[in-house]
Amino acid sequence: MAILRPGRKVRGSESGAPINALFDLLGRRWALGIVWNLGEGPLSFRELQELCETISPSILNIRLKELREAEIVVRTLEGYELTPRGATLRKSLMPLGEWSARWSEEVFGYKKPPRRSGSAGTRRTGRR
Repeated sequence: MAILRPGRKVRGSESGAPINALFDLLGRRWALGIVWNLGEGPLSFRELQELCETISPSILNIRLKELREAEIVVRTLEGYELTPRGATLRKSLMPLGEWSARWSEEVFGYKKPPRRSGSAGTRRTGRR
């Protein structure tokens, strides 16, 4: 799938409004999960794959390429990390995460379990 560009037709929008282009990109399988998981700092391909659990290597490669082309993610010597633009995007998504947690609990009685620890759960700290 080609990278979406504002101003061009995207799924659900003839105008290609920037918000629609962004939501189309983030709505692709695993794109939002990648942005979310990179919020704590750089991760290697393998660490990112472990955090995304069921993502295939080919889908992870495709999504990382799309997110790099959109200047949301960059590859560095430490692995993949959010660009300053990507970090701003993630920060903008935090209130949606909080809203969705309240919504899921109030409407559906679902409370997200705490993040499990594991090889990817023990994040490398002090790398920045």
